[in-house]
This record gives sequence, C-alpha cells and structure tokens, in this order.
Amino acid sequence: MYNINFFRSQLGQAAIASIAAMATFVVLSSHITVTTPTPTVAAYEQVEIA
Repeated sequence: MYNINFFRSQLGQAAIASIAAMATFVVLSSHITVTTPTPTVAAYEQVEIA
C-alpha cells in the first residue's frame, strides 16, 4: 500500500500532510508547560446559622 504510486495519489498526499501535522502538533505541544493555578483565598467571612 505504501509505495511510490500511493504517495503520488491525492489520498497519499493527504496522508503525508496528516502525518506531518500530527508530528508538528507533538513537537509544539511538548514545549507547553502546564502550571497549576494558585487557589484563591476567600475574602469574605462565612457566617453559620445554628
């Protein structure tokens, strides 16, 4: 299936573009650092009714 005639076809070129896009996504997403958000402290007092 993966011979030179396949890659010359429109489907083969779409497969190459898809593989290139996935590889680019993996490379770019590995550079993203995920930081955890800092918890916000409540600025109001809580009142309990017994």
